[in-house]
Amino acid sequence: MARLVYALALGLVGAGIVHIIVLLLVPTYSERDAWSVLSQHANFYRPVRLDPPGAPPLIGSLDPLVDAVACRFDLNDGVTQVHSDETVPYWSVSIHDRTGLNIYSLNDTSSAQGRFDFVIATPAQMIALRNAMPPELEDSIFIEADVAEGIVVVRTFAPDETWEPAISSWLRGVDCTLH
Repeated sequence: MARLVYALALGLVGAGIVHIIVLLLVPTYSERDAWSVLSQHANFYRPVRLDPPGAPPLIGSLDPLVDAVACRFDLNDGVTQVHSDETVPYWSVSIHDRTGLNIYSLNDTSSAQGRFDFVIATPAQMIALRNAMPPELEDSIFIEADVAEGIVVVRTFAPDETWEPAISSWLRGVDCTLH
């Protein structure tokens, strides 16, 4: 019986120590989330290169064969259009809420002729768009997102260094605008 009480007491003390350590580490990790990093580098609706050439990546764990930009948006201001007039062999887009939870993903095979033009809107904004469609959004892909603020991450495949000029040009041409 004494061994059981000793094991339980040791387990509770160990759990308490782990709990205290985790609580002390929360501020350190919460300041390094993607939203915080992006807000330090750009305002809303401004694409930021996540893996700038010749500089360390803004966010860790990036695939070395993928180049990316991210853009923060606020649907309380209006709908957000993300597009580019140029083309690349492959692109993918993911939409995340403010906490980093992936809420939608698509790639070039999801759109007509690989066009890169889509609009993010709340359900209420989507109804308003259907009732009065602006001409500049008629050919866009519409994504309904039930979030107020979020991050759009645009990725493209860069198989080797020779692709860097074309990929960089395309990423610079990605536009994130408020409508």
